[in-house]
Amino acid sequence: MSNRLFQGVVHQMRDAIDRTIGVIDESLQIIACSDLGRIGETFPEITSETFTVAEPQIKAGCVLQAFASRPRSEYLLFVEGEDDLAQKYAALLSISLSSIKQYYDEKYDRSNFVKNVILDNILPGDIYLKSRELRFNGDVSRVVFLIRVKSNSDVSAYDVIQNLFPDKSKDYVININENDIALVKEVRSGVQMQDFEKLGRSIVDTLSSEFYTQAVVGIGTVVESVRDLARSFKEAQMALEVGKVFDKENAIVRYDHLGIARLIYQLPTTLCEMFLREVFIKGSIESLDQETLFTIQKFFENNLNVSETSRKLFVHRNTLVYRLEKIKRLTGLDLREFDDAIVFKVALMVKKYLTSNPVKY
Repeated sequence: MSNRLFQGVVHQMRDAIDRTIGVIDESLQIIACSDLGRIGETFPEITSETFTVAEPQIKAGCVLQAFASRPRSEYLLFVEGEDDLAQKYAALLSISLSSIKQYYDEKYDRSNFVKNVILDNILPGDIYLKSRELRFNGDVSRVVFLIRVKSNSDVSAYDVIQNLFPDKSKDYVININENDIALVKEVRSGVQMQDFEKLGRSIVDTLSSEFYTQAVVGIGTVVESVRDLARSFKEAQMALEVGKVFDKENAIVRYDHLGIARLIYQLPTTLCEMFLREVFIKGSIESLDQETLFTIQKFFENNLNVSETSRKLFVHRNTLVYRLEKIKRLTGLDLREFDDAIVFKVALMVKKYLTSNPVKY
């Protein structure tokens, strides 16, 4: 697309500038030229290092001027001649082409397209057409990571993440707002969800250890089409919000691991309040002290095993049984019974949900 953009400008400038002018890309080939016969040729005497020099250079009887820097130049403009006029032409043309390229990128580039897709700012029917126009492969597997910055430093988290994922043809780093950064990552075959969790952990650790920036990461599920990227993004959003309620200690939250917490999060608060009133005798859940709640938590963590729980709590087995009997008297639920334990577990999660006043998407 850039080739046609540059060729159109060069063609219009051909009559105004009575010299051969053209554009070279990073493959060292001429991609646009006033002499159409030279398109596709390799320009002599240049190397990849030529793109790193900001000042005008003279090679092969032409003035070369790098432009479109991000962070190194992507293109070289050449103007036939070695005189001052050739240098002036090169300076003016590089500014013009750079501005045109910037405008084009802002309007049409792939990152902007992906951002519009995940934010549902593009009609479903236009996604396929836009994919073809941008030569964007819409049928590969991708997953969305949502990185939420909790504490800022002098270093931009967006820049750090961009440097971690430099392949802009496969991975897209998108600034959602001042705290949220989306990473849309292409997924190779054979990659497991556990690998995404490790990747999320490496992002959090890099931000924390090297740049003193605290962050959490929500991970959506893998989608097979660009049309479904918005769903993966919403899943990553929900993972962060649900994790903030039910799993505050974990910096990496996967949507596919939310389990029953996701169902509770989607329930109306009136239904949750009704459920608590029906399960517990009025005021009984508030009568449980912190020691009792801690005992319940450990009992659940040890799969309702009395002996193992008493060992982990460093208490006698009879002491634990006494505590469980006390809970049964207060709530009417015997946690040693599987059905009662499920009801109690869900009720505690519902109580936590109502207390948190979460923001829903």
